[in-house]
Amino acid sequence: MKWNKYRLKTTTQATDFVCGLLIELGINGMEVEDHLQLSEEEKKAQFIDYLADLPEDDGTAYISFYTEENEHADTLLEELRKKLKEAADFIDVGEGSIEESVTEDIDWVNNWKQYFRPFTVENFFIKPTWEKTDAGKRDMQVIEIDPGTAFGTGKHDTTQLCIKQLIRHVKPRDKVLDLGCGSGILSIVAKKLGAGAISMTDIDRAAIDAARENLEGNRILLDDVELFEGNVLEDETMQRHFEVQQYDVVVANILADVIIPIAGMVDRFLKPGGVFIASGIIYMKEDEVRRAIGKNQNLRWDNVEKQGDWRAMTAVKK
Repeated sequence: MKWNKYRLKTTTQATDFVCGLLIELGINGMEVEDHLQLSEEEKKAQFIDYLADLPEDDGTAYISFYTEENEHADTLLEELRKKLKEAADFIDVGEGSIEESVTEDIDWVNNWKQYFRPFTVENFFIKPTWEKTDAGKRDMQVIEIDPGTAFGTGKHDTTQLCIKQLIRHVKPRDKVLDLGCGSGILSIVAKKLGAGAISMTDIDRAAIDAARENLEGNRILLDDVELFEGNVLEDETMQRHFEVQQYDVVVANILADVIIPIAGMVDRFLKPGGVFIASGIIYMKEDEVRRAIGKNQNLRWDNVEKQGDWRAMTAVKK
């Protein structure tokens, strides 16, 4: 299959910000090329293997992303250029030029797997299904993930922020609602923490399939697990179901522009004292999400956690 490839020239300083813009525009798969130097400690903390030293960093970086060959990308590129121009007032986004080409890779969906390496978040050891468990990690909570074509290995800052918040808030037998479940990693974490009934949603069928397989792969019974394909913002039947269920914890690791409207309704899904965990928030959107949570009279602001350029926020139902 052929794909349109776009290669954006930017700066190492702006890569996280530009990736955030692309995610907001609906692009979830990106490749970042830079020469940013890492210390030995940082290399060990990453989930990829470094085979050689990087060339000297000259401050430039390239971000590549793809669309289907027959997909019109003019509007996407126009909106991206507009946002880059606006951002140039407060961050060095670099040249901003975009090279266009056509590429063909029959197995591009699976090629990323060579870079997915095991990593830890507090007492959780998260690894791909195709690698063995390190003997030194067997005393930890082990989670095996194969995202398939769904977004979510767990390595991204936004997911790690959510995992840390789940560790803080989930108690045994808690009911948990996972909005935008992706590969299901957050629900698996919740189950490992002793959660009871779990409800999971995603708009992508591939994510629902991957989540189910990952739950089963981690030996989690599906007796008290519900999976819903659909958009909670639009599906009133789904909303009513969650309103009846009433959850102790609702977690949404999506995008700021989706979290903002969810913040206006999420109290309907929570028990009194229940916790709303929201992540996927680029730092530029922090204030907008904070205001959206503040507008919900039934929520009490809790806190914000930071990791890199990303934020996770929590609020409690009064």
